Amino acid sequence: MTTSNGINHVVRLEGDLTIYTARDVADSMLAALRDGGDVEVDLSAVAEVDSAGLQVMIAAKRMAAEQGIGLRLVGHSPTVVDILDLTDLVNHFGDPLIIQKGAQA
Repeated sequence: MTTSNGINHVVRLEGDLTIYTARDVADSMLAALRDGGDVEVDLSAVAEVDSAGLQVMIAAKRMAAEQGIGLRLVGHSPTVVDILDLTDLVNHFGDPLIIQKGAQA
């Protein structure tokens, strides 16, 4: 789901970010990037991520950079933290990871 907040857009991802949902997620992110303004992707409700989901996040970050648009990944769920750590992509995205009290990463 994408909502507009002034010139900024928030894309809230829920459920799985896998090969089965990658196209819909990519379409949501591309729509937000096309509208202009900085984009924030809320990952707090992501339950599962596979390589297709990672590819969508990488492609969106690259496209935003090419267009001079800020794209921030925020609210990383424990699953997202795990996959970014496992694949050593935390630094690639450059977004701060804030681990909630009581959550394990």
